[in-house]
Amino acid sequence: MHAAEVLKAVAHPIRLLIVEALQDGERSVGQIMDALGEKQAITSQQLNLMKDKGVLASRREGTKVYYRIQNPNVIRVLNCVYDHCDAAAKGRS
Repeated sequence: MHAAEVLKAVAHPIRLLIVEALQDGERSVGQIMDALGEKQAITSQQLNLMKDKGVLASRREGTKVYYRIQNPNVIRVLNCVYDHCDAAAKGRS
């Protein structure tokens, strides 16, 4: 997978929040919805997009679906982006 595809897959405010919610481990769709404060349809759409791009993985347990980050390097990349944004903001103040 190309880097641009991974970055595009997380380059959305809701998808960034999903990745942040999953940093500490696997969560059910319901738990992710609660963390985001979003409706099920919107949450599922974003989860499926990131799963299709290989950012997330899922498993089913009974009626629940659990998601986790497929590749921990996604978190490292986002942390670099956040660090850059913080440094840029401090440079402007």
